[in-house]
Amino acid sequence: MGKVLIAYYHTGGSTEQMAEYIGEGVRIDGHEADVKEITDVDPAKNLSGYDGYIFGSPTYHLDVPDTMKKFLLKVQIAVLDGKVELEGKPGGSFGPYTHDVGYRHDNHAPAIMFATLQNSLKMKPFELGSLILTEAIVETPEGLKACHEYGKIFGRKL
Repeated sequence: MGKVLIAYYHTGGSTEQMAEYIGEGVRIDGHEADVKEITDVDPAKNLSGYDGYIFGSPTYHLDVPDTMKKFLLKVQIAVLDGKVELEGKPGGSFGPYTHDVGYRHDNHAPAIMFATLQNSLKMKPFELGSLILTEAIVETPEGLKACHEYGKIFGRKL
């Protein structure tokens, strides 16, 4: 059985809901999932001991919110300082958005974070990429299913 950390930043309920649903999907596949707000995670102390990582954040102005950027910077510092080893570990990302769907998906926070996991942290990119849903879909059966599937498939890849 593997252990996955699902760490997220949120200001409303959609990102938190996605985190919980993804965690349920990981558990359905028989693994352990710790779902935590990034304010409850100290990258220098609390990132070790996991087999995979999934980070979540909403998209603000086609970018990653500053709070999540600062968290990811702390993760990078913890890696550089040798306090945590993430290279080669599976990494995924997720998050909701509310803006016009005409925007390119590579401008959404989860896609930007996914690139950071792969390029800066040298994590193994999850084959499904980042999970990006409109806020309107998150709390529907379709949103629940998408998040569960993301978590289950991530668990199978551990």
